[in-house]
Amino acid sequence: MTLSILDLAPITSGNTAADALRNTIDLAQRAERAGYRRYWLAEHHFAPGVASSAPAVLIALVAAATATIRVGSGAVQLGHQTPLSVVEQFGLVDALHPGRIDLGIGRSGQRRAELAAKTAARTAARTAAAPPAERPGSRTVDGLLIPPPFDFSKLVTHPQLAHYATLLQQPGAETPDFAGQIDDVLAFLNGTHEAHAVPGEGAELEVWILGSSGGQSAQVAGERGLPFAANYHVSPANVLQAVEAYREAFKPSDDLAEPYVVVSADVVVAEDEARARELAAPYGLWVRSIRTGSGAMPYATPEEAAAHVWTEADRELVADRVDTQFVGTPDQVAERLRVLRRVTGADELLVTTITHDHDDRVRSHELLAQAWNRP
Repeated sequence: MTLSILDLAPITSGNTAADALRNTIDLAQRAERAGYRRYWLAEHHFAPGVASSAPAVLIALVAAATATIRVGSGAVQLGHQTPLSVVEQFGLVDALHPGRIDLGIGRSGQRRAELAAKTAARTAARTAAAPPAERPGSRTVDGLLIPPPFDFSKLVTHPQLAHYATLLQQPGAETPDFAGQIDDVLAFLNGTHEAHAVPGEGAELEVWILGSSGGQSAQVAGERGLPFAANYHVSPANVLQAVEAYREAFKPSDDLAEPYVVVSADVVVAEDEARARELAAPYGLWVRSIRTGSGAMPYATPEEAAAHVWTEADRELVADRVDTQFVGTPDQVAERLRVLRRVTGADELLVTTITHDHDDRVRSHELLAQAWNRP
């Protein structure tokens, strides 16, 4: 099947990290039975509502609890670790589950520094009398909504997040160039590095690059002949430029003769549209907690979300994510996903779903799998 799952191991209000991890393992087992192709775990830190802070550990647990589904990272943040440590961790898991592990890699540390530098430069050049930049409007491309871009530079320069960033690395550490890090990962895996990663060298890992724009991640993935995952659910405004940049940069490799693209989407599915929208109601509040710098909050109930008093600034802050969430019946969501696949040319789709109650999340994935497999 050309559907896969991305899981953040969400902690919902009134529940614990242990509950979230048990739910992740249960969902992975059910996803395997439903026929999903991959089960990826995200990497998030300092988030009261997310338990997937150590993806390699969680991947090992999920792989041990399943038998056939591919399990991987979406994505390991290479800005926080060395290529050697990543290869050793994933090589260890592959040693016990050979041929089932995906090593998805992101470049968060370097990306954060670049955005902070750009923000500082804009601030220095701006005069007090200058009006704020006007946001471009949404557009629809062959049925797919492409919203205005969200300015992530405001988020990465948040004082609390800047402090958190220092906790993810040793004092004084600097993140090397991403391309060089990827080359080191590949060299450790294929045994051409001057040092040997054990376990890791010769591991049957499938290496992926994840990206949210047409920048270095897409370029590196293409130039190294690696598969690429573009984030419509995180950065929907940039998804088309991301996949285009990857395809333009692509060079065949020993593992991949042609470009291979996965595109992500946030979905909530229920038997009827009204129920789906009720289950999805807390999503905007959850995104707001991330974009205000406090970290993903424990995922609220629909009733808790309804009690929030929204300002116009709140709505603007989360509009791109809320407007591009696919919510509805199985057939409605499957059709919107087919539009996403057609417009982006994706070879595979990666869906992520968060609801307060675990049973609703399981049911959403099961209903979608059934609809997707229907002729």
